[in-house]
Amino acid sequence: MPTRRTQTPNKTHQAMKNTSYESIVVTWLMQDGWQVFLPVLDHGHQTDILISDGPNYFRIQVKTFSNKVASDTVCNQWAGSNVDVIVYFARSSNWGVLCPAFDEESRPLNYEGHRQFTQDKKSFLREFHLL
Repeated sequence: MPTRRTQTPNKTHQAMKNTSYESIVVTWLMQDGWQVFLPVLDHGHQTDILISDGPNYFRIQVKTFSNKVASDTVCNQWAGSNVDVIVYFARSSNWGVLCPAFDEESRPLNYEGHRQFTQDKKSFLREFHLL
């Protein structure tokens, strides 16, 4: 059986974990029938995932946070970009938040109009369709 015998550097391991959240979103959206595109490089455009239903395209940014409280505040890290949707995943729990991109410097995760989901496809897609 395969056994990993090398130590992964901390920054590399963190990048792997962050990318795994993007992969989860890609999988759920593809299973929902969206065309999904992954930018080769998203620096400057702040688009992790691009989705389309055919005529329409939407930019998605995936973020993680470490706290467990829905009233925690998140900062706007996409000012000046064309991001449409932000997906936040709680790293230390089993929930997340979907929200339209916002212009303010920060907002609480439980802001009106944000959609909380448990980290499973059914819950995510239900809330995604309600955005």
